[in-house]
Amino acid sequence: MGKTIITVAPTGAWPTKKDNPNIPLTPKEIAEDVYQCYEAGASIAHLHMRDDKGQGTMDKERFKETVDLIKDKCDIIINLTTSGDLNATDETRQSHLKLIRPDMASYDCGSMNWQHNSLFINSPSFLEELGKTMNEYGIKPEIEIFDPGMIYNAKYYVKKGILKEPLHYQFVLGAAGGIAATVENLVFMKGLLPSNSTWSAFGIGKTHIPIMLATIALGGHIRVGMEDNILFNKKELARSNKQFVMRAANIIKEVGNEVATPDETREILGLE
Repeated sequence: MGKTIITVAPTGAWPTKKDNPNIPLTPKEIAEDVYQCYEAGASIAHLHMRDDKGQGTMDKERFKETVDLIKDKCDIIINLTTSGDLNATDETRQSHLKLIRPDMASYDCGSMNWQHNSLFINSPSFLEELGKTMNEYGIKPEIEIFDPGMIYNAKYYVKKGILKEPLHYQFVLGAAGGIAATVENLVFMKGLLPSNSTWSAFGIGKTHIPIMLATIALGGHIRVGMEDNILFNKKELARSNKQFVMRAANIIKEVGNEVATPDETREILGLE
């Protein structure tokens, strides 16, 4: 049987309680939500933080408080964002990594127009600096891919020695400004990866389920959660992130795979 990793992304930087009152925003809410997802089968938690107004923040102390609360409850793998606040600086996007030394962190491998109304900047100098920080602090980068060109950027930084193979890629399909969430695009991008790579994928919003099903069929790992999708189905708001994890775990088992535990996930991804 294959082992399929479930990552849960419970919060993100943009959805609010007005969008879905069940989204966790405070450190205590996020920690409790992540623990419930861990119990349901998630082995990685991809975390964003919010400030007191509910806006995305890179406040390192809020990251630390949340991670500490999670670690008191379970051994889920911690994967911290390095984005989520468009006003963040190159320094504040990394300071929490140096303080916490998480297992993993996002490495958004290129710049793009964001939601047709702003810019998501990941300059070459920042990507080199971020890669060096991750190497120094023993953090595995999750190479986030919003369009195929970012795969070639990653290959460049491998060649330059900034990134070290084998890499773990996260395909983000359906973000406005990035590649559309179609099965054809997913297959195309998978075909561009080095053979020693691991990969995961998700579709945003209504494309969530088709991309999840195709990813499992293609042997990839999956990400679920309210960062990417606040609806459980077309007419129903998600009651919790656990609800997404339970559905994903059931599908994985239905196709004859097993849900990877945190220890198995560490082995698959080569985490220390």
